[in-house]
Amino acid sequence: MTGLTSAGGVLLEFLPYWAAVYAINVALYFLTGWVLVAIQNRHPDRRIQQGRRGEKRKAREIRQSVISLLVTAGCMAGGIFLSVKGYTFVTPLDLSWWSVIVMFVVSVVVFDAWFYWAHRFMHTPLMYRFHAEHHRSVAPTVWSTYSDDLVDAFVMQSYYLWAPLVLPIPVEVLIAHRLWDHFNGTIGHSGFEFYASPLSRMPSPMVCVTFHDQHHSRFKYNYANFFSFWDRICGTIDPRYDETVKTFEAASTTDGNVGKAPD
Repeated sequence: MTGLTSAGGVLLEFLPYWAAVYAINVALYFLTGWVLVAIQNRHPDRRIQQGRRGEKRKAREIRQSVISLLVTAGCMAGGIFLSVKGYTFVTPLDLSWWSVIVMFVVSVVVFDAWFYWAHRFMHTPLMYRFHAEHHRSVAPTVWSTYSDDLVDAFVMQSYYLWAPLVLPIPVEVLIAHRLWDHFNGTIGHSGFEFYASPLSRMPSPMVCVTFHDQHHSRFKYNYANFFSFWDRICGTIDPRYDETVKTFEAASTTDGNVGKAPD
């Protein structure tokens, strides 16, 4: 009985963390979405998949996202809670200019590797039934960013739960990483290309919106999140990716008709 009482106390202590992180995630989901849509509406020529209108799924994507964010927020809140309470295998580094920079870079690089291999796992016959909901959005929009099955959301976002256990990452840096991941993910699902440049194609490891948009439209390519590194060394980069980015660059500097580039 004492063990149950203790577990109940820990759960009650954790719930405010979960509620706060969930509320912030939902608020950012809508605020970021509204801002990006307002910008996109002024530049219809920047739509990547001109022949598709992912907005038709907006209501379903919002409903599913509000639900799946419970899992994403739970993972993030869990990581914060474990770190704050000292329930980790390593002690977080003290905050300093160098620890913030180093641990942010380490966290982003490790997360990108986690995301790539977890994403590949979700595309296997065993797990794809949990990932299929996200791929119903063939032309992704800002509202589809978190349109996930609950199992899918846990597999992809559980990094924020386990990372503080084994990485000496300060809570503030973990939060900064999650914020960057949110904005990067929402922009990456927006379906509008504003960021094509030499920095988003070979030899740079960085990517632009086209990278993840091609994953949704062509399915079996571009599994990573922040970088193209893992896709390039594992042979899963879309063979049209670099060419398409170059086309978008050229269109941006001529008549701005980005949408005519191949997808």
